[in-house]
Amino acid sequence: MERRERFARTILNGFEAYFAEFQNITMAARSWFENADWHGIQQAATRRIDLYKAHTSRVNEYVELIAGEHLHDLEFWREAREVYSRMIQGHHNFEIAETFFNSVYGAVFKHRKIRNEYVFVFSPHGDMPLPDVSKVYKTYRLESSLNTLFEKLLDDYAFSIPYEDKARDIRNIVGVVNSYLAPRFDLAREGVEFQVLEHHFYRNKGAYIVGRIVSGGDSMPLVLPILNNEKGAVYVDTVLFGSDKVSVLFSFTRSYFLVDASIPSRYVLFLQQLMPAKPISEIYSSMGYNKHGKTYYHRCAYRHMENTTDKFMIAPGIKGMVMCVFTMPSYDFVFKIIKDKFTPPKEMTREQVREKYRMVKRADRAGRMADTQEFNNLAFARERFSDELMEELHKVAPSMIEEHGKALVIRHVYVERRMTPLNLYLHDATDEQVRDVMDEYGNAIKQLASANIFPGDMLLKNFGVTRHGRVVFYDYDEIVPLVDCNFRTIPPPRNEEEELSGQPWYSVGPNDIFPEEFRLFFSGNQRARKVFDRLHGDLYEASFWQRLQQRIRDGYIEDFFPYRRKLRFDRGQALPQAIEARG
Repeated sequence: MERRERFARTILNGFEAYFAEFQNITMAARSWFENADWHGIQQAATRRIDLYKAHTSRVNEYVELIAGEHLHDLEFWREAREVYSRMIQGHHNFEIAETFFNSVYGAVFKHRKIRNEYVFVFSPHGDMPLPDVSKVYKTYRLESSLNTLFEKLLDDYAFSIPYEDKARDIRNIVGVVNSYLAPRFDLAREGVEFQVLEHHFYRNKGAYIVGRIVSGGDSMPLVLPILNNEKGAVYVDTVLFGSDKVSVLFSFTRSYFLVDASIPSRYVLFLQQLMPAKPISEIYSSMGYNKHGKTYYHRCAYRHMENTTDKFMIAPGIKGMVMCVFTMPSYDFVFKIIKDKFTPPKEMTREQVREKYRMVKRADRAGRMADTQEFNNLAFARERFSDELMEELHKVAPSMIEEHGKALVIRHVYVERRMTPLNLYLHDATDEQVRDVMDEYGNAIKQLASANIFPGDMLLKNFGVTRHGRVVFYDYDEIVPLVDCNFRTIPPPRNEEEELSGQPWYSVGPNDIFPEEFRLFFSGNQRARKVFDRLHGDLYEASFWQRLQQRIRDGYIEDFFPYRRKLRFDRGQALPQAIEARG
């Protein structure tokens, strides 16, 4: 076999091995769910994230050997790309296979010399396979009654353990379908059907049946969350209707799903039809294909730049001590560059900051931390940067930028969805909005803590508000595992001299945290502070944090529901405690 063919085949074999192991981990999710093995499913999700790097690194060892002196020969890579492109012609997952090829190339060239002639910046086969989604969903026609339909559906999606009370679940589902859809759909008309993706979606402690109701030219997304009562039975927890609620379920702030999709693009296209406002790149990422999500994002970003003329500018809000953040008015994403020198009192290294971001990528984000895409040597058109932004970049991160003619190359940058900084949101918020967003802010802190994440710097400017009104944390440079913190109560002064002293009269260790001081995060916004004190005053107590730490040390995995608790069905018994999500 000619060298280039062996070279290309080795990369494709590496991809197939990666994809097979990815699928094997994913398919085990059902058993973990049925056994209520929450640690198992959490560890599997992390292991699956690490899988990509492990496989591309292994392939790199082989291609170096096969290429020999041609390893850095661009003409060799151009020809190998052509061979690889022919090999994946008609491949069901060609788009992800292309991304794998790109990753091998990026490792060899340190993410430089990225040109479409050498890698798949754009695909000769199109962005995605043909949109044939009919093969990945089951159809349930409404022919007799909703009760009959949902009994058949629940039987088809049953587990190896029984339903806690299937008749009750069917009554609950039918009741809410009738009450919610009656004003919107004619359920009595001929041809009404439910189209449901063939496999469950697993994450955290939940399994989800995802589909839509179709009536004529109208459709409505529908999701059935299934929970395990940890006593050997499962139950339907609620029904979620509409694009907004499904979008929160698939949010960029949540951990990746485990779903048995042998051809992921078909699932992605079906889901995109349910959530037209959600970028396809995020849907790929939500299913665990975050590397291809990055490829898809880059293609969309390039096209956006080609079709707009506005300039990049410093992002609105208070400037960060660690990051320089910029965006453009027409764009829904922000770019974050680590500064060369951090504003005092920040004391850490660039690598420590990068490690925090890696920690977030692998952690259960609990719906409260934004997912990011990381790029090295990302090229932009220099003319698209405002003078003010260029001055700022030269001032705070000169080592991170290179100008080459009309191009500006940023050596390392994170990209994440743009949100409204919480401190700016509060400026013009009504009393009702302040109440809602402060409740969200407190819930965000509590959910992060329950996921063993202590945010560290909880200033309002470090949280954002999404289009769904959810509060999300996005400043990661000070996060630490909650169990590594030592929460203390400030001891009372022993005398008047200590009481009047401007310095602490008590010892402070490196991991000591005094929750009473959290009130300082509201400096300058007393209206918000009063609301927060009323709703989440328990966050000022060391005992609150200590109880959470003990739960985590005891091995408890928290429930993180991607919907409001008020939507949950009444099962006729006490519901498990969990911190609700805004949906």
